[in-house]
Amino acid sequence: MFCKFRLAVIQLQVSSVKADNLSRARRLVKEAAGQGSKVVVLPECFNSPYGTNFFSRYAEKIPGESTQVLSEAAKENQVYLVGGSIPEEDGGKLFNTCTVFGPDGEVILKHRKIHLFDIDIPGKIRFQESETLSAGNSLSVFDTSFCKVGVGICYDMRFAELAQLYSRKGCQLLVYPGAFNMTTGPTHWELLQRARALDNQVYVATASPARDETASYVAWGHSTVVNPWGDVISKAGPEEAVVYADIDLQYLADVRQQIPITSQRRNDLYAVTSAQEGSS
Repeated sequence: MFCKFRLAVIQLQVSSVKADNLSRARRLVKEAAGQGSKVVVLPECFNSPYGTNFFSRYAEKIPGESTQVLSEAAKENQVYLVGGSIPEEDGGKLFNTCTVFGPDGEVILKHRKIHLFDIDIPGKIRFQESETLSAGNSLSVFDTSFCKVGVGICYDMRFAELAQLYSRKGCQLLVYPGAFNMTTGPTHWELLQRARALDNQVYVATASPARDETASYVAWGHSTVVNPWGDVISKAGPEEAVVYADIDLQYLADVRQQIPITSQRRNDLYAVTSAQEGSS
């Protein structure tokens, strides 16, 4: 009933040249598959520098150039490919969008970032995605041959309710392509992942771009995989890397049995519901 599978998280060095980013991503997906990975995750904004002044310049329709490369890479390597995210143009609006492809190369999910990254930390960082991007309005879950997976993008990870809904929908793995920065990354990046994993007894994987100190927005890096006990089981440094984790669904079932928070939840007192469905 339960199985193991290998997950790969690609921490890509993103440049200003889209073709180079796509080529490097394709090569690293092949490398990950060669190491036995069945699910591969790319970082947020993997085809473009991250910044409000770049989104419109690099934006594409879906399907388009970048998603065609992702489709081919998934099919060539027979993997489920979580395509990080790209700036998407649709109907005159821009979105921060993740596409997921099956081993047959077909798109099986499109997630538009739900929570836009609008923050202002005086003296450190101000960033307003809403200046150029529009928010997505749907939860995003897909099935693999191994388990069900929930998808969020970066800032989505800060919202515990989303992870709770995914867990209640049967997800055993949550993936968050993300690009935390040098202010929030050191303090919150790992902490949030461990919290989401522990609260929901799921595996959590994050894929960041590699750090580029010369970029206008410097990503923290440190792509990570956390297990349902809240332990970090794989983590990159700041540089380009592929990190691997063997996802053990029997271990996940054991954790849920040992500390049965699902059955002990006081649904008579509180509930987290999805507005799309009226309930989760």
